[in-house]
This record gives sequence, C-alpha cells and structure tokens, in this order.
Amino acid sequence: MASTRLKYLSLGVLVFQTTSLVLTMRYSRTLQADGPRYLASSAVVVAEVMKIFTCVLLVFKEHSYSWRALNSILRQEIANKPIETLKLAIPSGIYTLQNNLLYVALSNLDAATYQVTYQLKILTTALFSVSMLGRRLGVYQWLSLLILMAGVAFVQWPSESMAGPEKEVSAGSQFVGVAAVLVACCSSGFAGVYFEKILKESKQSVWVRNIQLGMFGLVFGLFGMMAYDGERVRESGMFQGYNTVTWAVVVLQALGGLVIAAVIKYADNILKGFATSLSIILSTLISYFWLQDFEPTGVFFVGAMLVITATFLYGYEGKPSPNPSRA
Repeated sequence: MASTRLKYLSLGVLVFQTTSLVLTMRYSRTLQADGPRYLASSAVVVAEVMKIFTCVLLVFKEHSYSWRALNSILRQEIANKPIETLKLAIPSGIYTLQNNLLYVALSNLDAATYQVTYQLKILTTALFSVSMLGRRLGVYQWLSLLILMAGVAFVQWPSESMAGPEKEVSAGSQFVGVAAVLVACCSSGFAGVYFEKILKESKQSVWVRNIQLGMFGLVFGLFGMMAYDGERVRESGMFQGYNTVTWAVVVLQALGGLVIAAVIKYADNILKGFATSLSIILSTLISYFWLQDFEPTGVFFVGAMLVITATFLYGYEGKPSPNPSRA
C-alpha cells in the first residue's frame, strides 16, 4: 500500500516538475514587463549555484550533519581525485549548453510544441546507449523510435492558419526554436548516457557527482554569461529583469533534476510514460486556454498521440525470451 502511494506521489512530482518548468519558462520569456527582460545565461548560473548548495546539504544530511565528515568527503572525492572530477567537465559543459538552449527554444516555440518535440531525447538517448554502453534494444523499442520520429514530424508540419509577413516571422522563430530543441535533444542524450557510464564505473554518491557537475557548470555558465551578455551585465547587473516568475523558473530548473533523481527509483517505465503523456496534455491545454499562444490543429493532435504511444511502447517490456541477450 505504501509503495503504491509512493508510486503515485512520484507520478505527481514528475508531472508537476516537467509541466511547470516548461510553462513557467515559456511564460517568463513572453511576459511583457517594464524594463529589460532577464538574461537566460544569468538564470542558468544562478540555477547551478542553487544546485551545488542543495547537493552539499544532501551530502551533509547523509553524513549525520557532521561538518568534519562533510569536509572529509568533499576533500577525498573532489580535491584528491582531480582526474575523476575532470571526467565530469564534458557532460557538465554539454548540460550548460542544453540549459541555455531550452531558454532559446521556449522563447520561440509554444510550450505544447516544445514538449512534444523534446521527446526526441528518447531517440538520442537510445542511440547513444547502444553505441556507448553496448545496450541492445528490443523490437518494440526500435518500433517506438520510428513512431516517435513520425509523431514529431507531424507536430512540426507547417500550419496554413497564418499568411504574409506574420507567417514569415513565425516560420523564422519556429526554425530557431526547433533547431535549439534538436541540439538540446542530442546534448541531453549524450550527456545523460556519459553521466550514467561514469556513475556505473564508480561507487561515489550521486549527490557528490552532482556537486562536481555543478562546479564545472558554474564555471562554464559564468564564461558563457560574460561572453554573450557581458556588456549588459556590466551595465545593469546579472539580476536585471528578475521577478517572481524568473525565480520560480530558476528554482524549478535547479531542483527539478534532483527531485527526479530522488523519485525515479519509485517510478517504473510505464509510470514515466504516464508522466510524459500527462505533461504533454497539460502543456497543450494550458498553452491554449491560459497562455493563448497555441492553436491546435488536427495534424498536431495526430503527432502528439503518436509521440505518447511511442513513449509507452519504448517502456514496454515484452515477455523475456528463453535465452535473453545481455544488455
């Protein structure tokens, strides 16, 4: 009974995190406010600081709130193992790029289209898992990847509802948004599989690994912020344009991944499929009724249904064969 409750709680958390981050990020990037809009590069940096601080607190809790134990574990696992720590520079740099790309994507795409298209990360993760981890996919999984690609193609099918200059502007921003999502999907797939490979090769706490990721992420994020927005930061500071919605986006981005890491052990593949499906449906409804930046078409619904079907099919585990191949 308790495990069932935990399963449904984890489903609720997964749906809330994935839906609320996308919708608040989209809302924050389209909100018409007085003064300058907040810098996406700055939000990525603040999220990394928050993530490091949270992970340090979690390690502190794991070691019975002992400052000595915390100091010892951080020195042993980070300072005294520079090669192990440096291995995380690659996924960290890619995650930083990905986090910046998500802001670009949601500045140019409505939440519903973004949510469906971003499911292509299932495809990239699967392909990187096959090539880097030697994992084998079953017939249902390969079939689901084909359905997924077809679904995303339908969702991106050009709409005939706009004409003239408005259509050209829309097509331009749509291209930028889709390109950002596609690169984010590739980076998400590679970095996720690379991080999984590192975790499997060591017995280090996942929270310590996240501290290492965060440290490099902070360095890369600061470098990116000064390279692209340095002049604006010098003029108005890195917290220009911040408001309640901005802080909500930063907190959701910083803690979202950690929350998912904490609840994922209670969520099986079918539950994750449900979470993705509910998130897509909620994003579509809220984009249409509340943000009013999305006009659903029949082709979009066909594509969304194909993506939802592919998500379930990918997590479906058929009956094991008498002599199963090693993963």
